[in-house]
Amino acid sequence: MSRRRRKVLPQEPVRCEIESLGHDGRGIARADGKVQFVDGGLPGETVMAKVVGSRSKFDELRTLEVLEAAPDRQQPPCKFADLCGGCSLQHMSADAQIRFKENTLREHFAHFGGIEPEDWVEPMRSPDTLGYRRKARLGVRYVKARESVLVGFREKRNSFLTDIDECVVLDPRIGERIMPLRELLHGMAAFDRIAQVEVACGDDHAAMVFRNMDALVPEDQEKLIAFGQIHDLHIYLQPKGPDTVHRIWPESSGRDDERLSYRMEEFDLTMQFHPMDFTQVNAGINGKMVHRAVEWLDIQPGERVLDLFCGLGNFTLPLARKGGQVVGVEGDDAMVVRGRENAKLNGLDNVEFFGADLHGDFTDQSWAKEGFDKILIDPPRSGAEDICKYLTAFGADQIVYVSCNPATLARDAGVMVNNGYRLVRAGVMDMFPHTTHVESIALFERDKRKKV
Repeated sequence: MSRRRRKVLPQEPVRCEIESLGHDGRGIARADGKVQFVDGGLPGETVMAKVVGSRSKFDELRTLEVLEAAPDRQQPPCKFADLCGGCSLQHMSADAQIRFKENTLREHFAHFGGIEPEDWVEPMRSPDTLGYRRKARLGVRYVKARESVLVGFREKRNSFLTDIDECVVLDPRIGERIMPLRELLHGMAAFDRIAQVEVACGDDHAAMVFRNMDALVPEDQEKLIAFGQIHDLHIYLQPKGPDTVHRIWPESSGRDDERLSYRMEEFDLTMQFHPMDFTQVNAGINGKMVHRAVEWLDIQPGERVLDLFCGLGNFTLPLARKGGQVVGVEGDDAMVVRGRENAKLNGLDNVEFFGADLHGDFTDQSWAKEGFDKILIDPPRSGAEDICKYLTAFGADQIVYVSCNPATLARDAGVMVNNGYRLVRAGVMDMFPHTTHVESIALFERDKRKKV
């Protein structure tokens, strides 16, 4: 049986009239009844583009030249923006990016049953659009033909790593050290055996976690330690699974010592975390987001509050500062431990953390039987459709839903509305400037006119 021949793509640039923008940030045009998805094109523009992929119903193209620019177009702040897949909207002004994200959320609400909040709140803007990203996974690849090591993000829509020497979106403690990092790796005996580098930044320190597929020779460890000393970075190794991550610089007195931290001054809280823990990537937006969630829930003394998918307590502890009794629940046991550590660190005794499977009915758990007055939920991208079916059992008057996926938020909002809640407020938060990632927040209130 012969292999299907790869379709020969046109070599000549194609003229495209961009009509609209897809949820993935690509311009949408049409030619001869066929849809064209154009990387780097904005609505209202005329561009010349190269065909990089073709299917029966659509073609994929990359902008080569802008013939007629839209008012929303700007010069990308990064010289690698056209190729690097880490960002996709750098050619779009900040105001246009916000409008795009708000429209994306509106369209998803409309798609799932015509739901719309009673009030659209003003979009939450990031204090910084560059140098904001505190968490990332950098790919590493040795290119034999060039005898060099690449470090960074994949190119747009393929598996190749982009040849970059800096990243203006990453925290400068990391983004300005891409080239020194490449030189470090190239000079190691294990130059072709480092798979990736996880980076994490706290307020005072930044860390790099090197995924070493083989045990490192002493000279390589010494080079990593020297790199950490020169650049004021904490250095970790990960020889196997996540539980093998350990710090080699500064010297560690034990796993409990391997922590970064960030402050939330509004609540007088210091939050500690391990570099491999989940934390919000944008510290500026995180502070605003937590403020809004706490404000919307308006905790009163004596109220019981539930925080689902609580992680290390990013919302749990600020809620506890407002009084009442707060219960944080998380599916990851390591994060339950971290939450308890942070509660103890900050002297809070009105908060408890529990581990539970958050994919089904947990209303019979001991911590759930007394019910809750207020609930906060911050699920992963897959959302919490099953959980939303059970939330009504707690009798909470208000529920704040923080979402990193507008599609699953809209779907889950439909479940909430069908189960006796009103969608009172919603809005987007620009957690990831220059990307199509849409972070949002919604407030639901129990509709006392309906029987739940």
